[in-house]
Amino acid sequence: MHRLFSIIVLSSVLAVSVYSEAAEDLNVLPEATGNVAEKGPVYHALQQQSYEASAKRTAAYEALKTPADCVAYQKRMKEFFRKQIGGFPEKTPLNPRVIGKLKGKGFRVENVIYESWPGHHVTANLYLPNSKPPYPGVLVPCGHSHNGKVAGAYQQACMLLAQNGMAALCYDPIGQGERYQVLSKQPNEFFRGTKRYRPPHPQVQFYCTAEHTLMSVSSIPLGSNSARYRIWDGMRSIDYLVSRPDIDPNRIGCTGNSGGGTLTSYIMALDERVKCAAPVCYSTMYRYLVDNNGPQDGEQVIFGQLANGMDIADYTLMRAPKPTLICAGTHDSTFKIAGTWELFREAKRFYTRMGYAERVGIIEADAPHGFTIQLREAAARWMSRWLLNKENPIFEGELPVFTYEELQCSQSGQILLDAGERSLFEINDGLNQQLAKERAELWNSGDLKTLRDQVREVCGVQKLSALLRPEFNEVGTIQRPGYQITKLIIKPAHGVPLPALLFQPKKQSGELVLYLHGEGKQVDAGEGAAIEQRVKQGDVVLALDIRCIGETERKNNRRVGWAHGLLGPNYHEFALAYLLGDSMVKLRAEDILVAARFLSEYQSKDKPQKVELTAIGETAIPALHAAAMEPEQFSQVNLSQMIPSWGEVVKTPETHNQLINTVHGALKVYDLPNLIKLVDTSKVKVTQPAGVTEKVATKTP
Repeated sequence: MHRLFSIIVLSSVLAVSVYSEAAEDLNVLPEATGNVAEKGPVYHALQQQSYEASAKRTAAYEALKTPADCVAYQKRMKEFFRKQIGGFPEKTPLNPRVIGKLKGKGFRVENVIYESWPGHHVTANLYLPNSKPPYPGVLVPCGHSHNGKVAGAYQQACMLLAQNGMAALCYDPIGQGERYQVLSKQPNEFFRGTKRYRPPHPQVQFYCTAEHTLMSVSSIPLGSNSARYRIWDGMRSIDYLVSRPDIDPNRIGCTGNSGGGTLTSYIMALDERVKCAAPVCYSTMYRYLVDNNGPQDGEQVIFGQLANGMDIADYTLMRAPKPTLICAGTHDSTFKIAGTWELFREAKRFYTRMGYAERVGIIEADAPHGFTIQLREAAARWMSRWLLNKENPIFEGELPVFTYEELQCSQSGQILLDAGERSLFEINDGLNQQLAKERAELWNSGDLKTLRDQVREVCGVQKLSALLRPEFNEVGTIQRPGYQITKLIIKPAHGVPLPALLFQPKKQSGELVLYLHGEGKQVDAGEGAAIEQRVKQGDVVLALDIRCIGETERKNNRRVGWAHGLLGPNYHEFALAYLLGDSMVKLRAEDILVAARFLSEYQSKDKPQKVELTAIGETAIPALHAAAMEPEQFSQVNLSQMIPSWGEVVKTPETHNQLINTVHGALKVYDLPNLIKLVDTSKVKVTQPAGVTEKVATKTP
């Protein structure tokens, strides 16, 4: 390594160029091609890791040979699934109320409301047959319809079930219909991208996928995500169904489309009461999502699931041998039909191993994504077969739908505006307040070494001694009056080349400074800017783009404006890392540690110097983690434009670009101020603190 540094310095001295501001190019990396150019270097590297995880899962699946193997596999998967979403709370009284009643052709409807959490209500419509009870009950979770349970296809699916002797309960998910969790004080224009949607209520601000993921931003630091709340709503809805004397508790089914197919898959995997299920337009293998549209919104991304061998197919495998019908569309552009058939083949083999091959089926409609009439009829027939023991064909006739107002359960049209309603963000804030008491006790009593070990276990940042020394290649120089800039490419083991600019004064007399800016290394690299001021004082400065910043950010990023820009430009990179059991904070902190070690050994590997660390904006939280894990590497830590606490993220409905800063389950052990204690409060300087609602510029590199 020492020889490498000598080569860099020598070649820098020999490479003399005429300084010209107009000719300066601070880019370091060569132009990307192929999949790296399309997906971006970070996503591409994570994609390769996901393939390795998928191959390991396939090997584990193929090792299952006997019914006993299958049962053990199911147990392990269910326990992992429950843990990763944060488990479930104790059940509290539902306090159900029937708000109103409607009549339809061959069925009737009750508008109902009940509490899944104390003070947190579910709005639902119960479609009942006109025949003699008790009836089977079918839960119908909604897909991503902004008007929730009122969407025409979901009404028609419920009507069809009720006309054929089965009760159907369709409820609004959080963030949809009457249950939006982020409302504006004034009437609001409602857009998804450039397309305007008519909101179900004038105070609704965001499309439902944005709300679902904002809920995950709030939940992830607590060790959960929005899936926990979505699944819990479904389980409590089954509680409501089985509490009614007109519903047979031993005959419960579940079917839903798209996001409702996701929830059907989750609920059927975890709730033993679901005897018969038909997930619609969701079942595919995760690899097809990773390779095409990327991971979906918040509740569809479970922490560590790919790393631990849990694919979408496993939601069907977990419930075997209970009857399950996979419903799909040939032309589904999101949940690819090739992946659906791959999933079905896995399920069929698994059910066969358990001795019940006939209990899993598939239907493919020659149609696009959606709860089309073919799939509504198929789901109704499947429910009739297994819940009523009837094989008669079911066809859907004309089914006029009700209006939003007719199916409304809340007083105002939005339950959050009704007196006494608690939002999910308030629930999360209450959970964090309890954790804050536990954290205070932990940090008041624990020694720093033990506390650091506990933090490391949660955040996952490896010890610097475990991080391989990467190659550092010089690719060019720029001469400026009084100093030189050397362009470096750092090549760590993770496969993403990191571009850096090494600012070297003619005579070093000051500090070694690692300089990180959330908008890229070039921001403060111009003449007269902050870095030059340090260099002219005699400091050596290494300005670096860590992963998903500057040159390492995806150039062809079609999702920059996704979710109204609330989630920042790197949602897919965050989500895929999260699926692999990592956070971007962890990955970036390791980049920082590797670069800090390089700089500390800049003059001599045998006599490394401590490094001053400066981090601005999006780089600040990873930098704080790096310094907290390896404080002996740093002489001073300067943090600017950093949020003060994850507690603010948890309780704030509308945060901006905070998903990239989350660490799963961190608040069970530590918050950001605790990390400062691990570094040493005398060494840390925090300036210009940022708010969690501040909009962050998303520059295209």
